[in-house]
Amino acid sequence: MSLTMIDKPTNRRSKEQWPAAIRAEFEHEAQNPNGCVGQELISETDKVRVWRIHLKPGQRVGFHRHVLDYFWSAATPGRGRQYFNDGEMREYAYNAGETRHEHYGPGEYKVHDLENIGDTDLTFVTVEFLDSANEPLPIPQAVRVTLAA
Repeated sequence: MSLTMIDKPTNRRSKEQWPAAIRAEFEHEAQNPNGCVGQELISETDKVRVWRIHLKPGQRVGFHRHVLDYFWSAATPGRGRQYFNDGEMREYAYNAGETRHEHYGPGEYKVHDLENIGDTDLTFVTVEFLDSANEPLPIPQAVRVTLAA
């Protein structure tokens, strides 16, 4: 059985007003959908995109939009805070090896950010499936890792 974020318990959740800078960044993403679901695109085929996120304590990756079916795995344990397009802020604890699967039907999506609120580095690998109900969002060349031959 694959687990989703719906199954994941939160350490804290709130619908309190977001900080002004977070709200402004979220509104900017709404006008300019960001398909970079990680910091680095480390591998890509005609079927999948593999992303990496590595955050030191206090670091944050900004708002991005999930439109494709995907799964993520935590490579390290840690704690994170996320603001979601449903207006809620949630804080989670992650375990090394923890994996969650997400599915999106036609026109469905999720927008969120991620901040490392723990005291250790936080690393995730995310795999998107390009053969999903929605078209992949464009991503800039700058996020693609270029490997030496």
